[in-house]
Amino acid sequence: MVSYIHNRELLVQLAHAYGVATEFWGYDGNLRQVEDHTLIAVLESMGVTDLTDATLEGELERRRNREWYSVLPACSVVRNDRSTPIHVHIPHGSEVRVELILEDGGRLALNQCEDFTEPRHINGVLTGQATFSVPEGTQLGYHTLRAFVNSAVISAHEPGAGSAECTEYEASLIVTPNRLPEGKRAWGRSWGMMAQLYSVRSQRSWGIGDLDDLAEMSSAFGDLGADFLLINPLHAAEVVGDMSPSPYLPATRRFFNPIYIRPENILEVAYMSAPQRSLVTWAGEEIKKTSLENQLIDRNKVWEAKREALEVIFHVERSEARQRAFERFRQIEGEGLENFALWCAINEAHDGVIPERLRDISSPFVAQERLRLAERIDFWAWLQWIMDEQLRTAQSVAKSAGMEYGICHDLAVGVHPMGADTWTIPHAFAKNVGVGAPPDMYNQQGQNWHQPPWQPTELEAMEYAPLRDMVRTVLRHAGALRIDHVMGLFRLWWIPAGNSPVDGTYVQFNHEAMVGILLLEAYRSGAIIIGEDLGTVEPWVREYLTERGILGTSVFWFEKEDDGAPKQASAYRRDVLVTVNTHDLPPAAGYLAEEHVDLRARLGLLEESEEQTRLEARRERGQVLDRLREYELLGADASEREIVEALHGYIAQTPAALLGISLTDAVGERRAQNQPGTDREYPNWRIPLADGTEKVVLVEELSTNPRLLSLVRSFKNNLGH
Repeated sequence: MVSYIHNRELLVQLAHAYGVATEFWGYDGNLRQVEDHTLIAVLESMGVTDLTDATLEGELERRRNREWYSVLPACSVVRNDRSTPIHVHIPHGSEVRVELILEDGGRLALNQCEDFTEPRHINGVLTGQATFSVPEGTQLGYHTLRAFVNSAVISAHEPGAGSAECTEYEASLIVTPNRLPEGKRAWGRSWGMMAQLYSVRSQRSWGIGDLDDLAEMSSAFGDLGADFLLINPLHAAEVVGDMSPSPYLPATRRFFNPIYIRPENILEVAYMSAPQRSLVTWAGEEIKKTSLENQLIDRNKVWEAKREALEVIFHVERSEARQRAFERFRQIEGEGLENFALWCAINEAHDGVIPERLRDISSPFVAQERLRLAERIDFWAWLQWIMDEQLRTAQSVAKSAGMEYGICHDLAVGVHPMGADTWTIPHAFAKNVGVGAPPDMYNQQGQNWHQPPWQPTELEAMEYAPLRDMVRTVLRHAGALRIDHVMGLFRLWWIPAGNSPVDGTYVQFNHEAMVGILLLEAYRSGAIIIGEDLGTVEPWVREYLTERGILGTSVFWFEKEDDGAPKQASAYRRDVLVTVNTHDLPPAAGYLAEEHVDLRARLGLLEESEEQTRLEARRERGQVLDRLREYELLGADASEREIVEALHGYIAQTPAALLGISLTDAVGERRAQNQPGTDREYPNWRIPLADGTEKVVLVEELSTNPRLLSLVRSFKNNLGH
């Protein structure tokens, strides 16, 4: 229960000490104060409980002195291009030396620096601060700090009493790159394609685009000169019951959705008996027909068919080499994979509803289930191994086709509140809060995405393992990663349970640590990072991301002058990925035809009258056409195809380092993949790829699709290729 606090001043100070905003600027330009009950609820979700006027001052003092309660900081994240001080806290008058145990086993003694910080009384002990320096140029990696303390422990109450002790202490030190290398961007520009993988099927697909389709697309686009293929998140979803269509509300962001497996590409299929092979063929017979139809994608039916086939393949005997490869994969992924597979098996055994006795992963009941469901755990771990193999193949095909980066994955903002991550690592998440967005001009009630945020202090205590494990797994077979809502590495809008989205506040994260770890993993995998920094983003954040070598994002429809006209091409930022649209907008053909107005009017989502909205849409279209003619990209009476090509020719004339073409634009699709502000009103994330006549476009047809080839040819001419 939230307490009532009279001392607002101390509550504000405590909130600031935990990175909780007590005021913010609203979309209307007014400075808004965060209510006390919201501040208290957010602090309680971070583990600061039983707050009263009497306890506020003590809590504030403990928070301000938090570094003084331990000899070494819990986890230090530093850059390798500068020397960085590390503060050590020991009984006053003690001797201490610090060494760095490097990831490769090497050792480095750290030099002590002058430090004249006054000692403090901490838990009855007069405690001093010593400072050591991590030198510039320390090798990148996950290292260990070790402090050797020879102390005379002196009681604050008995200054003359004490005893000599020698103790060792350890903590984590993570050394990260200052910035990612530019790679190809240092001497030229790169372009690529963007696709919602599930929507792009082939004649052999099981009703949904899969990893074989991904490899085929990569080959086709690589031959056209593309350097990357950006796809939707492939994060794991529900195991049983209805599978969420949204790729952005996953059960976990670390592991993948096996619905994207191509069963026939699993090596063991080649050694199946005729009856076994028949079972696989029969499982896919009906669902494969839907790949040729312009009907909504039904993930539940797809997964039912694929799972039936995968169960058969799983029980085919593997060679010794294959079994060893599977076991090595499990060893590499470790406890994270085993716990995820256990979550899958328990959900499967209990029809998607985990019983109360099994909701604590550390309980003896869960230990019993781990033994009872051992074979099913093997199955769910095996699916991740197969995903890993097929992702490796897709990336290999992309690179062989000449792509500089190959597959570009997309990382969702958060996870489902009842998903695998919140069950396997519950202490990593804040309790009784959800993530969303404050009110804005388009949604004056704000938004609640009902995704639990990471708990900043716990994340540090865990040495950022959830972040680094997730990024490492996703980047294993990729050359690029897009971070959806990259501001989530800096701050998120927290909404306490029971509050409306209006009654939330921003909570800050240690962006220096989180971005550093992201860069370290990207550097080791040779990948680039793209941050989706659309919307309200403080200018310093964009400058910071650029400084660290992370690309931003610019979308043509959002880049405008003060009068609403399209921004001049030369005024675009350089260090960004520039595209004409996003998955949350209709394709260019639909936009030009005002289908976004038609749809929102039909669904009752217009903020203004339909007549006024259409007038604004036509005014915008007129300004766009005028700008394209100004750049001599468009003649009179241009066709829809010519306008779409001109739009892409325009972004090609920006100084952007990275450029993207949406596959929907390339084939003339008009329907949006997602309509923000809807749930069941519109079939979000279920639209199969089709052209302007609503004829399905298959993967096999992409390399000869006249409209796609014409667009790419025109685009490359404007690039100067």
